[in-house]
Amino acid sequence: MTIPDVQFVSVGGVRTTVRICGDGPPLLLVMGIWGEIDCWAPLLTRLSGFQSIMFDAPGIGATEVPPYPLSLPALGHFAAGVLEAVGVPRAHVLGVSFGGLVAQQLATVAPRKVDRLVLVSTSSGLLHLPGQPAALLRLLNPLPTDTAGRHAGRIFGGRIRREPDLLPRLGLRPPRSVASYLHRLSGLTGWWGMPWSIHQPTLVVTGDDDPIVPATNSRILTACLPNARLHIVPGGGHLVLFDSPAEVVPVIRDFLAADVGVEAGTLAS
Repeated sequence: MTIPDVQFVSVGGVRTTVRICGDGPPLLLVMGIWGEIDCWAPLLTRLSGFQSIMFDAPGIGATEVPPYPLSLPALGHFAAGVLEAVGVPRAHVLGVSFGGLVAQQLATVAPRKVDRLVLVSTSSGLLHLPGQPAALLRLLNPLPTDTAGRHAGRIFGGRIRREPDLLPRLGLRPPRSVASYLHRLSGLTGWWGMPWSIHQPTLVVTGDDDPIVPATNSRILTACLPNARLHIVPGGGHLVLFDSPAEVVPVIRDFLAADVGVEAGTLAS
């Protein structure tokens, strides 16, 4: 699917890249630590019926590097600023990996802007089990040149473990500069509020073969959130949303389209 041309908006004085695709209830998409807008392209057809709002985070893609590093709460406010800049008062929010932490902060610092929340391959900011050290170190490498090679499966697990040649087609890129790298890592600092302060209906999605964010984190996160349910993808890895969208996106669509409140529980595909 061809993504519409970008537009540039000012968020807190930072020139920010935004794309909006489709019609329907607004859905803000919050990418992981290195991903750019183009990574969402393969999912957009499956998200038809929603107005998908995508943006590059500060220092990522064509979005400016901010004058000072932004903490995680500041990135939550930044995501809220994206909605304000495009004239959307309230939206569903889908955050993946590090973007899931940002999405939780958005739901905490600006709860009236968040309708339903989808958290994929992520954890609570306060209570979590660390991932495998080797996978984390390679993910945070400022120049992860070998992620498409022999280490890909050990980093991301799941389908990438079985089909490592799939990774280059997912559009992940290393940071464009040392400055953007350091600014992005600043988002790993700080936390505001507690997980149980998030009252929006929430779907937590995880694969059971994720070396970066082990599935136990999703169980912890679901238990902490007052109105959440957990969906586990057998054999899914850290990039399960992107490498197996046919399995994951229908679950997300059904959750976002539901008219009733979320009943806590665990599902497996």
